Amino acid sequence: MRRLKLTAFALAAAGLLGAALAAPAQAHGPRTRAHIGLHFGIPLAWPYWGYPYPYAYPPYQSSVVVVPSEPTVYVERPSAQPAPEAAAYWYYCAGAGAYYPYVRECPGGWQRVAPRPSGE
Repeated sequence: MRRLKLTAFALAAAGLLGAALAAPAQAHGPRTRAHIGLHFGIPLAWPYWGYPYPYAYPPYQSSVVVVPSEPTVYVERPSAQPAPEAAAYWYYCAGAGAYYPYVRECPGGWQRVAPRPSGE
């Protein structure tokens, strides 16, 4: 019982304190409306969040463009000229005892010699 009295006193004191602090708010005159209440339950209306964002456009598939390729052009090269035959003769210098190009100048004149295969 004592606890109930203490709780009732605390609520009454809080109410009086609230009324005393609300008095300066009544500077323009007393208000006749007072609302006190506790609300429990499920809200009957949901908050309004605005319009939802629209869906994005579906991806646009561009049409396939097929360009036929031109036929490959082949340019025929002219056949290669056969390499000129090796010189038909070697040039021998009797004064130096050697062949051209090992001897650049021959004072006695050059002798034309038929080439020999290297195996002989």
